[in-house]
Amino acid sequence: MKVIKPYFIIESKINSEEILKHIEKAGRTAYKSEDKITEESAKKFIAKIMNFKHESVIEHYSVTVRVICDRGVTHEIVRHRLASYTQESTRYVNYSKGKYGSEITAIEPVFWDTDSVKYKIWHSAMRFAEKAYMELLEEGATAQEARSVLPNSLKTEIVMTMNLRAWRHFFELRCHKAAHPQMREIALPLLSEFKKRIPVIFDDLIFD
Repeated sequence: MKVIKPYFIIESKINSEEILKHIEKAGRTAYKSEDKITEESAKKFIAKIMNFKHESVIEHYSVTVRVICDRGVTHEIVRHRLASYTQESTRYVNYSKGKYGSEITAIEPVFWDTDSVKYKIWHSAMRFAEKAYMELLEEGATAQEARSVLPNSLKTEIVMTMNLRAWRHFFELRCHKAAHPQMREIALPLLSEFKKRIPVIFDDLIFD
């Protein structure tokens, strides 16, 4: 059994200048002020519409992210309606096959130290689940049958595409201190990356 930390990959090629210009062009349609577009006007225009909470305009651009996390976290992610998802399927993936190392991969819990009693109990439970899963397959169970013993901590991959307004809503909920610790473990650094790559649109989102 392998134990890994969660991480993400931003799949979209992000050109901040192109994104801002694209949004500005769409947004100025409302005011028929396209004649005011210059090489430098996009950032100022978008800052203004964000200040006025005219967030529908930023729906004109989407970003795709691949998240590697546990299945419990993905159950929360897919509750965000305005998104497209593709997730690693335990119906079709057979972890006894060689390309998976003939083992399951679990996501390390962020809330327990690896030398704590709680972590050791968790690790033992993951080992037991892996053993039961492999034994079911050896007895002729299909992957979709054997998956019934796989834990919430099982590593999975989910590709998610959302427009920028939906991403804002995602971060507002999932970076909040009331969010699940494993959800924040992904959401906070992802927000930091969005801020670096896409100016203005996420600047006001600040969390402890």
